[in-house]
Amino acid sequence: MALDAKYKWLEKEPGPIMIRKALELYDTTEIKGPVNNPVIMKWAKEIGGNVADVYKADEIAWCGLFIAVVAKRSSKQIVKDPLWALNWGTFGKFTDTAMLGDVLVFVRNGGGHVGLYVGEDTTCYHVLGGNQSDKVCITRIEKKRLYAARRPNYNIQPANVRRIILSSSEQISENEA
Repeated sequence: MALDAKYKWLEKEPGPIMIRKALELYDTTEIKGPVNNPVIMKWAKEIGGNVADVYKADEIAWCGLFIAVVAKRSSKQIVKDPLWALNWGTFGKFTDTAMLGDVLVFVRNGGGHVGLYVGEDTTCYHVLGGNQSDKVCITRIEKKRLYAARRPNYNIQPANVRRIILSSSEQISENEA
C-alpha cells in the first residue's frame, strides 16, 4: 500500500472493517486498452450472480464493484444491482453526518459514484474508492454532489467511527467515470 503521507494515519486505524478491506486493495489499477486487470475481473466472479454475467471488462465503471467486494469481504449486505453506484443509496442505514467508513454516494454527469468516507474538509469529502483516476485511491469530491451517506449496519459500532477534518490542499475530482 502506497498511501500519500496525509493519509498514512489510516494504516493505524483498527477499523471500521470496510476501511481495512478497502485499504488491502489500494492502488489496484485498471489496464488501458483491450487487456483487463485480472484482479478487478476476479472481483466480479467473487460477487457472482448477474454481476459476473454483466461485468466483462475493467473499462466498465467499477466503483460499485469495488464497494461490493469490500462489503462482501467485510460480511456486509451487498445492494441489489451493485454495479449501479446510485443503488448504494440503500445500503445500511441513513446518516446525516458522514463518518469514517460510511458509504458515500455521489451524483455525477451520466450517473453516480460510490466510495468510503475517510475524512472531509470545508468543501469536499475525502473518498477511498475504486475507479477514481482508474484505480483504487483517495480523492476529494465536492460535498454538494453527495446523494446519500449510509452507515454500515454494525452489531457494535467501532469506537473510531467519527468525523475527520483534513486539509484541502489537493485537486478536486470532477468526474470519476
